Amino acid sequence: MTNLNYWDELLHLETPGYYLTDESAARIHAEIDFQRACQVYLWALPAMNLYSMREGSEREFGRGNHILPIWKGRLKATTKVTTPNSDVIYAMGYVDLKDGPVAIEVPAGVQGLLDDFWHRPITDCGLPGPDKGQGGKYLLLPPDYEGPLSEPMWYRTEPDGTEALYYTFPVRTYGVLVFWRAFLGEGGSTEKGVGIIEQTKIYHWGKRDEAPEMQFPDATDVEVQMLIPNVTRGDEPYRYFENLAKFISYEYVAPEEFDMRGMLRTLGIVKGQPFAPDERMRDILSKASLVAYNMSRANRYATRIKEAQIWPDRQFEQGFIGESMDFVEDTYNNLDARAAFFHFAYSSSEAMVKHLVNAGAKYPLTFRDADGNYLMGENSYKMNVPADQPAVLFWSVAIYSAFDAAGLDNGQKFPSLNSLDDLLSMMMARLTFTSGLNSPRVRQSLTTSGLFPARAFSSSCGSTAPAVSITKEPGNPVTSRRSAR
Repeated sequence: MTNLNYWDELLHLETPGYYLTDESAARIHAEIDFQRACQVYLWALPAMNLYSMREGSEREFGRGNHILPIWKGRLKATTKVTTPNSDVIYAMGYVDLKDGPVAIEVPAGVQGLLDDFWHRPITDCGLPGPDKGQGGKYLLLPPDYEGPLSEPMWYRTEPDGTEALYYTFPVRTYGVLVFWRAFLGEGGSTEKGVGIIEQTKIYHWGKRDEAPEMQFPDATDVEVQMLIPNVTRGDEPYRYFENLAKFISYEYVAPEEFDMRGMLRTLGIVKGQPFAPDERMRDILSKASLVAYNMSRANRYATRIKEAQIWPDRQFEQGFIGESMDFVEDTYNNLDARAAFFHFAYSSSEAMVKHLVNAGAKYPLTFRDADGNYLMGENSYKMNVPADQPAVLFWSVAIYSAFDAAGLDNGQKFPSLNSLDDLLSMMMARLTFTSGLNSPRVRQSLTTSGLFPARAFSSSCGSTAPAVSITKEPGNPVTSRRSAR
């Protein structure tokens, strides 16, 4: 049972004449600051997750709408970003709308999405998007845009007088995530998929010929650090709030944010004003950053939301608890589900959440074995995956570190297996995957030897390609060998 006596101190402070002593007032103010810092942390987690991704990318590859890094040899565990999938070809770029509308030419064959910087979906692109996989021109309008392009039409007259079809979307932030995925070819080849992505063009509206040439740096072997500060080794947890202050000062102010921005003001974060907390506030913010991180960890790894469980006899849970792409329920925002998701993941779109036949994806995941115990790196596990999974293109299984939700970096090239791999047991009625410290490094195995062997890890099984639905349940991971601790 939880000990609730922690707050008793606040109930028995000195209040002579019903006033607070200086010491009592200081204690109450410290509690206010700490509580607000924790709640602001959780509120801002979707934005700070994405802010850290952009910060890490720009540090390695440079800044600009025309820069779109591609993991041309597939994404390895050395790229530190939350729950990536190594079984598709990734490209992630960051667009800034502050200087006006931006056009994006999406190639045919891309499976992609556009999110604003609060991780709110703008639109899917590709098969689940309006272009239906045929490619097309997308036009993004900044939140403060006022002009003829905001008219509700898709055909636009170019500056040279020609007309073209643009899928036009107003955006609620200046920042935009461009997230493309292309699929592996025969034998895991990436050449065709990379070639498709490299047909992307991004430029300010009406300035296609004047725009900088697109750059597609190869991120495969670059150790990109894209995690929030308090899960970045050697970083200062307080820097989470430094990043938040920069974000607040740069971004558009939406009316629905005023209450939370009022809480930020208590912490010294106000748009257009310098953020210079004293030593006391820095200490509070550093500790709140770590405590709030544990709050989001509890929301994900020990959720109290019963609807998270997919099957009554399985440990698998929904990635998007509540199956809402923006975590909006009928009468409220599901803050716990949102914090749970952005604790360990990024990007959201309709195709990732809705049941879109032949055009969507499903992401069942688990942190526990068949007995309900957390998955731990010092143990070995087996998980049965039934044959004939209802995935149009492929399905995959990936493992992640529970510490930072990045791909488990254990010395293997990729922390995942997929149905396109040359799996020795594909001819069997059921596939059995093993994972653990001492698992043999064969093609059916996902080992966890090497880095952080005593850390927990999570397992995700799903199809990032277009999927029908999850109708064949994977078995719970079963502990096959438990190592001495």
